[in-house]
Amino acid sequence: MQETDSSDHAVTLLRRTALAEGLYSLPRKRRPVLHSDNGATVKATTILAMMTWLGLKASHSRPRVSNDNAFVESLFRTAKYRPKYPTSGFATVEDARTWAREFVTWYNHDHRHSGIRYVSPAQRHAGHDRAILARRHSLYLQAREAHPRRWARHTRNWQPIETVTLNPDRESPVQADLTDVDKTISAA
Repeated sequence: MQETDSSDHAVTLLRRTALAEGLYSLPRKRRPVLHSDNGATVKATTILAMMTWLGLKASHSRPRVSNDNAFVESLFRTAKYRPKYPTSGFATVEDARTWAREFVTWYNHDHRHSGIRYVSPAQRHAGHDRAILARRHSLYLQAREAHPRRWARHTRNWQPIETVTLNPDRESPVQADLTDVDKTISAA
């Protein structure tokens, strides 16, 4: 979090993220797409040059189309409704940084996201979501077997979400190969 909006700050963040996430070691076709608004900062030559060097594709929101930035809008709403969010603003930049640091830690490690079957982003990112979802599926099957009258139909779907997209109704995501965990869940 910086006091001013600057492409230099954005380049530094992009470079640090690429290093932390090991983007250099990913095949180019598996590198993420960087989605952003149409602001001058993210369209600056320095950002575009860094993205080209990293082998990242750019995706920009269309003008006046709010659902192109659905993930960011959802994140902002979640942030604004957190109990400690200061409705009158932050007194200092350091206060804002402290709040943002705590929020990001909670959001990534504690908050369970419905779009990825109620696991945290950290669990999904580390690949722990498959085992968690397999255990949940097994638990639901045991509950249904123990109390069949409580179940009118099937159990909740605990299959891992393979691909998350901004506009799933307009995009056709490529399905990833099933892993052994997926095969185990399917067989149950």
